[in-house]
Amino acid sequence: MVIGSAEDHCTEGARRLAYEVGAEAAKRNAVLLTGGLRGVMEAACKGARDNQGITVGIIPQDEMRYANPYCDVVIATGIGWARDFVTAYSADAVILIGGGAGALIETCAAYLKAKPIIALEGSGGIADRVRETYIDERRSVRVLSESDPKKAVEKALDLAGERLKQSFE
Repeated sequence: MVIGSAEDHCTEGARRLAYEVGAEAAKRNAVLLTGGLRGVMEAACKGARDNQGITVGIIPQDEMRYANPYCDVVIATGIGWARDFVTAYSADAVILIGGGAGALIETCAAYLKAKPIIALEGSGGIADRVRETYIDERRSVRVLSESDPKKAVEKALDLAGERLKQSFE
């Protein structure tokens, strides 16, 4: 899953990184899950779509028309910010690019479930604030960091695979 800056505070640098992450996820045959709106979410979906990937957008609105045009599957929740828990809980791993309060909610939700979280270094926002930290004293999972989008996807998929394997043991 890619989370990060919404349209109103997304930098061109964050968009570029998100596009690269989406493209790399598609090249590795991973289904890309996002919050389905604009900004980082749209750029990642476009990157995946341009590379024949499958994209899923879980949007906070109750009408599918709010989703970005690169979502193959749209889940219109109609539950507003609570949707952040749905996206985080549905993901096998999280890549954080930039981000504000909404991305922080999703990051915390993923942290509570001990999902692998990789912050893209230099993307700004929440990603640069929480990289290489634990969100709280529970230390459920360390927020890792990568500066290279390709390595971030590789790390996310490897960690997700390890986590899934452990759940079956």
